[in-house]
Amino acid sequence: MRSNIHIGLIIKEELRRQKKTNQWFAEQLCINIRTVNKIFIKEIIDTEQLFFISQILKTDLFKYYSQELENLPK
Repeated sequence: MRSNIHIGLIIKEELRRQKKTNQWFAEQLCINIRTVNKIFIKEIIDTEQLFFISQILKTDLFKYYSQELENLPK
């Protein structure tokens, strides 16, 4: 069963909410802008990378998955 979460879009929205630029984000991740844009289109992301991005953005990006688990039928 796949989740309905598009984590790349959530990361992009969080970056915008924090008024951070793509360039800033790329520098924090030590990647280029092209790779940042690839992250934004990913529906699925490696957990270690998600943890690192959560640290950079100082927000729990795993909460979206936890919330989806809480909403599963009992």
